Amino acid sequence: MDTSAETVRRVLTETGDTWAVVGLSANERRAAYGVAAVLQRFGKRIVPVHPKAETVHGERGYASLADIPFPVDVVDVFVNSSLAGAVADEAVAIGAKAVWFQLGVIDEAARDRTRAAGVDVVMDRCPAIEIPRLPDRPE
Repeated sequence: MDTSAETVRRVLTETGDTWAVVGLSANERRAAYGVAAVLQRFGKRIVPVHPKAETVHGERGYASLADIPFPVDVVDVFVNSSLAGAVADEAVAIGAKAVWFQLGVIDEAARDRTRAAGVDVVMDRCPAIEIPRLPDRPE
């Protein structure tokens, strides 16, 4: 997967604080729900993206990335690997600065396309695990 520690650090600390979380719903049992709460705790604005367009953690949801009416810095991908490539392509289309494929979400062709478009990619990692590891993490 070759995601460098430098890319992880840059996406978490320099890329921006608006994170669209694709696959985030109000289902508290899903990993996306807990990860989104951690992102908020560390100062990120989360934007739920799910076909149900539910409000989660106090943030209005949208049915798709294209429906979000403001800039998104990072797209956090919580969908099956078979769907991840289309999400990455949408992230590039909306001008996201980075795409973060969650643990177990692997699509190397999508990674290569996204990087070729000049967008940072983190694959098979979890920001909720990585943020606390930062030596100069935001509080």
